[in-house]
Amino acid sequence: MRESPSFAWEAIVRRARRHHPATLFTAFVFALVGAATLLGGIKLMNLGGSAYYLVAGAVTLVVAALLLFRMRAAVPIYGVFLIATATWSVWEVRLDWWQLLPRLDIWFALGLWLLLPWPRRGLHRDTLYETSRRTGGGFLALSLLVVAAVGVAGALHPEPDLAGELPMTEISGTQGDRSWQPDADWTDYGGSAYGQRYSPLKQITPANIGQLQVAWTFRSGDMPGPDDPTEITLENTPLKIGDTVYLCTPHSKVIALDAATGQKRWEFDPKIQSPVGFKHWEHMTCRGVSYHDDAKYADATIPAPATTSGLPAAASTASLPVPASVSAICPRRIFIPTADARLIALDADSGRPCDDFGDHGTVDLRANLGPFTPGGYYSTSPPAITRNLVIISGHVTDNESTNEPSGVVRAFDVHDGHLVWNWDAGNPEATEPIAPGATYTRNSPNVWSLFSVDEDLGMVYLPMGNQTPDQYAAGRTPTSEKYGAGIVALDIATGKVRWNYQFTHHDLWDMDIGGQPTLMDLQTADGMKPALLASTKQGSIYVLDRRDGTPIVPIREVSRPQGAVPGDHTAPTQPLSDLNFAPSDLREKDMWGTTPLDQLWCRVRFRSLRYDGMFTPPSEQGSLVFPGNFGVFDWGGVSVDPARQLMLLNPSYMAFQSRLIPKEKLAQMELGPAKSETEGVKMAKGIPYAIELKAFLSPLGIPCQAPPWGYVAGVDLRTGKTMWRHKNGTIVDSAPLPIPMPLGVPSMGGMVTTAGGVTFLSGTLDNYIRGYDVRTGRKLWEARLPAGGQATPMTYADRSGRQYVLVAAGGHGSLGTKLGDWIVVYALPK
Repeated sequence: MRESPSFAWEAIVRRARRHHPATLFTAFVFALVGAATLLGGIKLMNLGGSAYYLVAGAVTLVVAALLLFRMRAAVPIYGVFLIATATWSVWEVRLDWWQLLPRLDIWFALGLWLLLPWPRRGLHRDTLYETSRRTGGGFLALSLLVVAAVGVAGALHPEPDLAGELPMTEISGTQGDRSWQPDADWTDYGGSAYGQRYSPLKQITPANIGQLQVAWTFRSGDMPGPDDPTEITLENTPLKIGDTVYLCTPHSKVIALDAATGQKRWEFDPKIQSPVGFKHWEHMTCRGVSYHDDAKYADATIPAPATTSGLPAAASTASLPVPASVSAICPRRIFIPTADARLIALDADSGRPCDDFGDHGTVDLRANLGPFTPGGYYSTSPPAITRNLVIISGHVTDNESTNEPSGVVRAFDVHDGHLVWNWDAGNPEATEPIAPGATYTRNSPNVWSLFSVDEDLGMVYLPMGNQTPDQYAAGRTPTSEKYGAGIVALDIATGKVRWNYQFTHHDLWDMDIGGQPTLMDLQTADGMKPALLASTKQGSIYVLDRRDGTPIVPIREVSRPQGAVPGDHTAPTQPLSDLNFAPSDLREKDMWGTTPLDQLWCRVRFRSLRYDGMFTPPSEQGSLVFPGNFGVFDWGGVSVDPARQLMLLNPSYMAFQSRLIPKEKLAQMELGPAKSETEGVKMAKGIPYAIELKAFLSPLGIPCQAPPWGYVAGVDLRTGKTMWRHKNGTIVDSAPLPIPMPLGVPSMGGMVTTAGGVTFLSGTLDNYIRGYDVRTGRKLWEARLPAGGQATPMTYADRSGRQYVLVAAGGHGSLGTKLGDWIVVYALPK
């Protein structure tokens, strides 16, 4: 006799009341995961995204309901879902293990739990699936094996690295301005005024690098305190001259150490001050100090300026450098820019201020700038040094207002500190020293990074920033539009513009030039040319003839997305170098996470933002910025081997999101103030919008875009080809669990390369310094650092010829790496 429908339903309900606790718990978990997935899937579908999550949520809820009513059909239905999910995952991302992981992990774990006897205890046969308990469990086990096989296949077929080899043959006569400098020294931030980050030392090689060990360590004692800003950093690359290492700390202290032992020789504390303390500053850092030696120029001939062909030409004496004078007080001096906007000259031997420079050793950089917020102007990077001049500009707070200090570049006499010339992008023709009491153009583009110098050509090269704010440019002046976000070459003697080349037109993405321009003699089809290599946040490496700024590697103007907010505009094209590491545009399937749920959140967020590819303009809706404002390359720049015509570099790929918030809507929103340059809302006084800028992360703090996020790469500059590229770094110090997964992580800081055939990098988000084979890029050595190594290493030799590798390990507040005060030095065993 057939049961009535009502009687059958009552039977099902009675069975549901007699649940085993494990079955009830399992049903609850499936229902929770299914509901979250379904709701997110509906939203994603409404935004035009994948239908998978809606289906996955619905199926998971069905399985939860079947478990609740003790129906055994839940088991094989979930098995079918697992096989379908594995198939969909391979269709989306093929056998990419790290992309498969968040698509399969939670579903696989739930399947394993369901395969255990306890969740299925008490399940009954039902009219939906007339089969035995053994068959249902067997099919689920088979489906789990299918998912596991997909995962194993992905793990065995990781994303392939580019595994070529760089040529190691040397070309004579290409080392530029190192001729005067002992091979054992490191006299400028970038090794020399050319910014090559290269050393001709050869003691450490691929054959022996594995024997490196700690030679000595030093702790400065300058640890971040509770009153310091969030973004406090030790991005310092020390100098080594003679037998002494010179370094600076975030609070602008200068310390001299014995290069062989690390023993402190002297310390100078400028006792920086702020009327409001440091906590409300945007950031606090010191990238390094600068060095001038009268003896370097004592017997040097004065070069004539070059024509665009590179040959000396007759010129007015106004454009010739003046003969160097000599200081009896400090013939060798260290220059330190302080965080409270002073430039101080110190005796390199004693650490005492040079009394003949400025006001008893100090030049006040606040002069003629007008008012600014404490911490809103100072030089985070060391000045450039020439025969007679110390040349400096400064950081200006981003997105604070339209009435910020000038980005003026000033050249002071290296001995007495008087102002020789000034170049202000807001008033570029007036390079004669400003009149007392006058003020430089407010809010003109600045140079916060490092200059490079070619004294033979008589030029200093400026990596330009922008007129702030970064994301809204309706009020920028014609000169700001001309000189921002590019390279400007100035005449050393006069400060007059010799040439300029812009790399981002009408920049709305903070794509200022962060890296120090690298100068080298480059072999081309037309012979050897004096080249300038400019690494950029957008990923292009622009290669120009440094005599006149003409491209050596072709640069194309490429159409880019249009549609800025009302009142602003977007440049129709942007320059793209044929030598570039620009990423491909992101797609929804490139979204990542640790589970299907946070990956779904990232997919929804991706679809919610405006994104039309690179250079998508800022919007009220919110725009995805990729590469983000940390850039593919930032202040770490690139390293070159000039003798072998090689470039070593560490591209990073992290997406950001920006939003322009109309001021009238701010009162209705609960938004906290900005904690740093890239976290929170900046009020941007003087424009109709507030600016929100932050990394594109999931609610768990995981990047929404799939890894890898960081690489090391090697380029043959004779052909322009990238010969090798490898994922670099692990998430051991940034993941919730300290698992050293080799995903490839971003790096903040640059590489240093040696003639011995090895190159070093310490800037990754895990606390390691690593050494690589220049030929292949293969990692040869790594050492654990006591704090984050977000700095560029350097290398030198002591009087005995023993080679050292030095790195500053102090961390980076905004990146969340471990903070510290360490200098760690490695060498081969004696």
